[in-house]
Amino acid sequence: MNKIGLFYGSTYGMTRKVAEQIKTAFKNFQVDLHDVKHTSAEQLSRYDFLIFGTSAWGVGEMQDDWKQWISAVEKFDFTGKKVALFGLGDQVKFPESFADGLGKLYRCISDRSVIKGKWPLKGYRYQSSLAEKDGTFVGLVLDENNQKEQTKERIKQWVSQVEKEFLS
Repeated sequence: MNKIGLFYGSTYGMTRKVAEQIKTAFKNFQVDLHDVKHTSAEQLSRYDFLIFGTSAWGVGEMQDDWKQWISAVEKFDFTGKKVALFGLGDQVKFPESFADGLGKLYRCISDRSVIKGKWPLKGYRYQSSLAEKDGTFVGLVLDENNQKEQTKERIKQWVSQVEKEFLS
């Protein structure tokens, strides 16, 4: 079975819970979860399929554990890899920097051609987001503060999409 390394940063556990839900939703892959706070960057090379997940922190900042781990991602050679991204944000409290942590993570990946799993903007209300590029989000965006009831279905749809894109 194909294996995915899912690497996430989570300060209060919300991103960890979403990572666990994503893991459970995959049917054609085995998913290994890695909290970047307790994981060495060498783990990245063990997988052909990678998922990175982060929350936004404050006004558009990257989650603290990712801030310390991101230099490894910036230096990593993504040749032969396929990558998907997900991010959390609060579109009501931070509409001017919604899911910016995801956008900053995206910008740190040297070869953006490996990124799969873009997500539509429909259903969100915000002013600005670094995670928006060319009319879509660069990955799955979830708002656990204001749209938690949509998380399960969004994960289901996104995982189905990512499975197809990873296997193509």
